[in-house]
Order: sequence, then C-alpha cells, then structure tokens
Amino acid sequence: MEFKAKEIAEILNGTVEGNPEARVSAFARIENGKPGAICFFANPKYEHYVYECKADIIIVNNSFEPQKPVPATMIRVEDAYAAIARLLEYVTAKRRSYKRYRGLMSKRFLSTRLGRKVYLGNFSHVGRRTVVGDYTRIYENVYIGDDVKIGSRCIIYPGVRIYPGMVIGNNVIIHSNAVIGADGFGFAPLEDGTYKKIEHTGNVIISDDVEIGANTTIDKSQIGSTIIGKGVKIDNLCQIAHNVEIGENTVIAAQSGIAGSTKIGRHCVLGGQVGIAGHITIADNTSFGAQSGVLGNVRKEGQAFLGTPAIPYKDYLKCYAIFKRGAEEKK
Repeated sequence: MEFKAKEIAEILNGTVEGNPEARVSAFARIENGKPGAICFFANPKYEHYVYECKADIIIVNNSFEPQKPVPATMIRVEDAYAAIARLLEYVTAKRRSYKRYRGLMSKRFLSTRLGRKVYLGNFSHVGRRTVVGDYTRIYENVYIGDDVKIGSRCIIYPGVRIYPGMVIGNNVIIHSNAVIGADGFGFAPLEDGTYKKIEHTGNVIISDDVEIGANTTIDKSQIGSTIIGKGVKIDNLCQIAHNVEIGENTVIAAQSGIAGSTKIGRHCVLGGQVGIAGHITIADNTSFGAQSGVLGNVRKEGQAFLGTPAIPYKDYLKCYAIFKRGAEEKK
C-alpha cells in the first residue's frame, strides 16, 4: 500500500516540509530507514539518525529544530509518537477491509444469528443461540460455543476457543489460541488426600475495546462472572483466574498471572511475569515492575511496587543498595 507525503499529512493533520509527492510503501525504525519507507523521530537520543536516515519520509514533532540538513521529507505533527500509532492503525484498517464477506453456519443451528457482513473463516464453529454483531471477523479454526454473545467489529484470530455462555463486547481483539471461559483451578481437598473438582457455572464478561494476546487464558467464574473492564490490554501468555475483576484501561504484560477472586483497579500497570495472589484488592493507578510478587492488598492509589514480596519501589531500591553493598564487602 503506497502513500504520498501530502496524503499522510492530511491523515495526521500535519504539514509537509520537503517533497509533498514523496512516496512510501513501508514502515521502518529510524535507525534502519531505507528508500521507500517512512520513519518517525520522537526521542532526542535518536536525533543523529534524522540526518543519516535514508527513508523518504520522517514524521517529527512541530518543535523539532534540525541542526543539519535533513535529506528526507519531514511531516510535522503535534506528537510524532501518537501520529505514527494513528497512521499504523489507519493502514491496518485499510488492509483488513474485505470486498467479500462470508456468513457460513451449519443448517442445524438455525438459532445462531450473524450480523451484517460477518466474516467467518473455514473450519470455524459457531454454536447454537450464539449472536455475533455486525462487521465482526472470525478467522479460521475458531471454536465458539453455544449461547455466546459477541459484539460488533470484533476480530477473533485463528485457533481461539470461546466456551459456551461467554460475553464479548464491541471492538474486542482476541489473538490466536487464546482460551476464554475454561474452568477455573478449583478443587476441594478430601480426607483421603484426593481432590474433588469444584464445578464452575459462571462465565467471562469482556467489555468493549479490550485486546487479549495470543495463548492467554481467562477462566470462567465459579458463580457470577470473571470481568475484564473496558479498554483493558492483556499481553501474550497471561493467566486470569476465576472470579477476577480487572478495572478499565489496565494493561498487563506477558506471562503475568492473577489468582482467583482478586480485584484489580482501573489504570493499573503490570509488568512482565507479575504474579498476584488470590482474594486481594489492588487500588486504582497501581504499577508493578516486572516479576513482582504481590501477596497482599494495595489500598492506596497511585503507588509503584517492585520485588517479591512486592514493596514500594523506592524502598526496594534502598534495600537493593544494602544487598549490593553487603555482597561487595564479602569480596
């Protein structure tokens, strides 16, 4: 897909400085810019690449003042980082637009309802009494059980499994091999040392504008619902246990795990491999650094934590300085 500089400037509400007819057909990092590519410059430490870059177009902030001649055509915008994200979104949407849609389902399941221009890939299964909203795309080899509700303009990539009775909002993206609605890890210990399975009769509710990474699993509740709030972003290989509630616009990086019945607030950030114990509550705007182990409630909003057990970030740095000094004294 090819764009001229003047077309990109129009999309981004920017201004062209250089050749408005410059053409690009690919994106590249500024340190790897090549002819025919577009890059962006937002971090000052990369400024030297602006003068060396061979890309045809570079998106820069309005405030940028070059210290040397810039070979590429520049498009000036208010925020270069936000602009490139917007442009990537625009191009992706263009690539996803299909001229042909298919609405295929077994004649046995006459109660299944597919909205307008739903795309249903080969070898995918949509169960009885399931409702799929308009313009949703369900790719190949997807399983969707009975009594599922899926909103409009969702994207469900190959290999996703959605168990019966789950609820998916609008504009939700679920990447390959994610599992929504498996039984939670609930077993009752018996006197003879064995474990009896506790049946899970609830569901998972995923709100609007959520994105779920590949191979992530979200378990259904024992009773009630596991709830993923509006705008939540979950990376690959994460585990969300039964009856968990995650507040709006929280982001969770890869390989993190949240144990059962925990409530995560709004606008929280979980770094990679964060582990959170069950039956606790995390306040809004809380951040956890990578590999933090969270064992208790966080009641005060806006704190940052690190370590296992997780402690306030500044306290962790002080403790680390003591550990490091002790190790150096032993040498």
